[in-house]
Order: sequence, then structure tokens, then C-alpha cells
Amino acid sequence: MDKFYHIVTYGCQMNVHESEKIAGILSELGYVSCDSMEKADIVVFNTCCIRENAENHAYGNIGMLKKLKAAKRDMIIAVGGCLTQQMNKADVLHEKFPYVDIIFGTHNLNKLKDFVIEKQHRKKSIIKIDECDGSVVEGDNPLRTSYPNAWVNITYGCNNFCSYCIVPYVRGRERSRKSENILAEVKSLVDEGYKEITLLGQNVNSYANGTDDIPFYKLLEKVAAIDGKFRLRFMTSHPKDFSEELAKTIADNPKICHCLHLPVQSGSDRILNAMNRRYTTADYLRKVDILKKYVPDCAITTDLIVGFPGETDEDFEDTLNLVKKVDFSSAFTFVYSKREGTKAAEMDCQIPEEVSKKRIMQLVDLVNEQTRNHSQKFVGTTTEILCEGVDEKKGLYLGRNEYGRMAYFKSDKDVVGQFLNVKVESANGVSLYGEVVK
Repeated sequence: MDKFYHIVTYGCQMNVHESEKIAGILSELGYVSCDSMEKADIVVFNTCCIRENAENHAYGNIGMLKKLKAAKRDMIIAVGGCLTQQMNKADVLHEKFPYVDIIFGTHNLNKLKDFVIEKQHRKKSIIKIDECDGSVVEGDNPLRTSYPNAWVNITYGCNNFCSYCIVPYVRGRERSRKSENILAEVKSLVDEGYKEITLLGQNVNSYANGTDDIPFYKLLEKVAAIDGKFRLRFMTSHPKDFSEELAKTIADNPKICHCLHLPVQSGSDRILNAMNRRYTTADYLRKVDILKKYVPDCAITTDLIVGFPGETDEDFEDTLNLVKKVDFSSAFTFVYSKREGTKAAEMDCQIPEEVSKKRIMQLVDLVNEQTRNHSQKFVGTTTEILCEGVDEKKGLYLGRNEYGRMAYFKSDKDVVGQFLNVKVESANGVSLYGEVVK
């Protein structure tokens, strides 16, 4: 009889890929994926603590399993990810949810197999939170669920210590994988038929810093030189490390998508300094100019935070003005979330919730207007789409172009994983609608 697992994932694409690694570990133990916690023999929560709402969401979902665990005593509940790696949070979890069987951290995910086997032979909960030892674990065997897309870690951790960010404390200092291992993994994925590769790191631009390996732009060149038709993306880029060599590399290699995520966070120099971002708005705009010089059609996306401690109306206006200057293709917008253990959490002048809400609504309106305008530019044009799947509700296939725009279209045959030319007939917000042309 099959044993089933169910993974609940919170947070960014890094966590999505880590859930694929968790799925690979569980499949080695003979578990099969299922779509509900009620059916599962093991439920794993892969948590995120970047923002408070993600943390609270995880707590809520773990709490909902209390009755199910009482009815299925042999079911294993495991909690891992950034939330557990925070100081004392593993103890809080154990006290709050004593029915959780395994609590593990970001630095010992690779040991989950051992923890599950151990739990199968003992009653007591297992709590194992390791500190980062600076090493990079190779040999993962993720069970990939995102075909035709594949995610490839190139770095782990972060050295930047932005004052609002918990990542360096829960992911450790930055460590880079060896370029030869990255290239071997990408080649294997392309040989297996994956059509879009995304290189992942908290700051991909600083790849291999402090080592004798090749710099990031050289790594991109080598990945793009691998035989086969595929797209190449990377995230996330830190503006302070963005270089002219990187812009040239994007321009010179057709496989690299003309779409760059370059988080600015704020348009106020005073706030950027308080955030410890280590660039000014003038620096950021110079980087944008360099990128547009070499890649004029590049779609630039960003992250923006409002309500950072001490943010004044003038600071917020500076952010709006910068957004207007750059004309982002799209943006992820957030209200500042206080994270215990960060420098920003200790700052005076925390912004009232009602002020932050007013500002975020104004910012979202501006960003949405820009997004709609960028989408409208595709209407009447033909754009290459990599088909990623089917939207069952709409009855349409869907996929993105290299600029990150999602397109919906009809097809009489299964075209998932194929590159198709789609003539765009209309646009709705961030989405395009059209028909396949030959």
C-alpha cells in the first residue's frame, strides 16, 4: 500500500525549489505525493519568515492539524524552513504545537530522510536545528514539479544584512556552489528536456565573491553556451553589485531573457541608507541606464517597501517619483514587516498601520497602471511563448514570453513544454490573450 506525503510551501521560488528537494527525499523513502493533508501519511511545512503574514499563515495551518493528528496518530508532521531557524522559534513551535513530530532548520534539510526514519522508531519529537557551517551540500535529487521550468541554486545565504531582512540570520552567510557543479546540473536538465532554467541566489551578482571561481557574468556565459534551445533567467540581483559586464553579457547571449529583477526597495536616499542597501537612487538610476544602453528592450521588475521606520511623506513621494522615472514592467509591493532580530525592528518611528495602508494603495495604483501600459504594448505583436500548462478554469493554455508576461491561448493539442509564436489580440493587466501562429 502506498504511503503519501503532502508539502505546504510558503515564500519565494527558493522555497519552492527546496520543497522539490524535500519531495525528492520523501520519494526515496517510498512516499508518493497527494493533494490533501487528510490523505497524507506525512505532512511537511516548508516555512518562510520574511514577512509576518507568512509566519502567521504557517502557524494557522499547523494548528489546523491538531484534530487530524489525534485521529491519525501514525501521521508524521514535520516543520522546516526559515521560521524554525530563527532564534528560539523551534522551542516556541514545540511548546505551541506539541503534536509536531519533526522540527528541522534550513541548514539540515538534507538530513530530513534520517529524521523521518528516526521518528518512525521513536515516540518523542525530533528537534534538530543546526547552525550554518559554511559548507555547500551537493548531490541533491529534487523531485521537480515545475516542468518545463527548472530552478538551480548557485548561492546560499546572504552577506548584505539589509536592516529589515532576517535572511542572513536564518540562511547563514553567503556560500557559492562550484561553477562546474552548476554547469553539470544545467546541462543535465537541458538534456532532460527542461526549457527554462532559473539560477537562484539571495544575491546572484555576488556569486563566487572571495573565491577563485569565475564571476557571475562568466557563469552566465558558460550556462548560455550549453547546447539546446532553452531560456536562462536569474534572481535576485542586488543593485550595488550590478555591473556593465553583466549588462553586456545579457545583450550578447540570446538565451538570456531580456527581463531583470532589480529590487530598489525605496526611492528615498535617507531610507535606503537606513535600510543598509549601500546605493543611492542616483546609483540605481545609473545602473538602469547602463542596462538600457545594452538591452534597450529589457523589462525591469522590482521590489518596493512602504512604511519603513521613519518614512515620511516626502520619502514616500521620492519612491513614487523613482517608480515613474524607471517605468517598471511590474513590481512586487510590500508593507514593511517588523522582524524580530533585525536592526530595523529596534528603530524608533515605526509607521502607523493606517499610514502604511494608504501609501501601499497609492503605490499599487501607480504600479498597476505601468503594468497595464507595458502589457498593452504587446497587443498586435507576435511574441514567443514557452507553454507552461493549462488554466482549467479558462480552458486555455498558458505560458510566458521572455519578458515575463503570461499569455493565454487555445490549442487543439497538448503543447506544454513547447515554444510557440502567439499573436497578442488583447491584454488585461499583466496577462496577454492571443492565438498561436506559425
